[in-house]
Amino acid sequence: MSTKPIKELTNSETRLTSGHRLCAGCLESVIARQVLLSTEKPVAVASATGCFEVSTTIFPFTAWNVPWIHTAFGNGAATGAGVEAAYQALRRKGRIKEDMRFVAFGGDGATYDIGFQALSGMIERGHQLMYVCLNNEAYMNTGIQRSGATGFGASTTTSPAGSVVPGKTEYPKDLTMIIAAHDLPYAAQVSPHNWRDLIGKCEKGFECGGPAFINALSPCPRGWRFSSENGVAMAKLAVETCVWPLYEYENGKFFLTAESKRIADGVIEKKPVIEWFKAQGRYKHLLTETNAPLVAKIQAEIDRKWARLIALSKI
Repeated sequence: MSTKPIKELTNSETRLTSGHRLCAGCLESVIARQVLLSTEKPVAVASATGCFEVSTTIFPFTAWNVPWIHTAFGNGAATGAGVEAAYQALRRKGRIKEDMRFVAFGGDGATYDIGFQALSGMIERGHQLMYVCLNNEAYMNTGIQRSGATGFGASTTTSPAGSVVPGKTEYPKDLTMIIAAHDLPYAAQVSPHNWRDLIGKCEKGFECGGPAFINALSPCPRGWRFSSENGVAMAKLAVETCVWPLYEYENGKFFLTAESKRIADGVIEKKPVIEWFKAQGRYKHLLTETNAPLVAKIQAEIDRKWARLIALSKI
């Protein structure tokens, strides 16, 4: 958790400006601002194609106040790694003196699916690059198609809920755990509602001395079907229901953080997943009596993963 005073953070350099064209209520810019506040060192940014890229760089305009490079949907991590490798080479030759940091942003489609190979390779090669997944749980930029991050039962344009199937029929990949299996220096799940937890984890990611991975939940009003003013509340609810636990993997060990640690310790109550479903139109079909067994099945899977995470955090 970050210990920086909020006044110090608000007086920091503006690295991502206002004037971008993200949808009303989208939290991707909030997450990116928090990430960029977590280091005072010069930063170079790579962005994979997606909502965040197209909305912050509509030619001839840009919302970026730092060196920035656009890359294709599937190779955000590779491009960021190439920039970092070039920097390391130039620094060894004495042509660059500054101590810089590198971050790549990609959506869940560019991270869980299309760009996973590049991400895994970047980590295996040991680049000092922090990769941030802006996880809105679908391919929102191209029409709300299901992705590997989409929740079981969610209705999307390619997994529509109807009389035949009740939305997506597969559970989302547990990508943070998959990344942790690479045994990298640092990985974490974050939520923008808890800025101290998010910034603190990104401080660790930037300074871990190697590859780092941040999986950031980014509620999407358009794709999830909720009012645009409720994004922060939606992110908080995901944590409170343990749909999106807050934890970190640091030097081979798992640690629960923030609200998730308080839930595990019995300080605050874990909310049922039905509260998560009630808050979003993409799950409204699950609220019928017919689909009650499906809700119970999803709850059981959440409980199973939550119990596993608690056990891992005690090792």
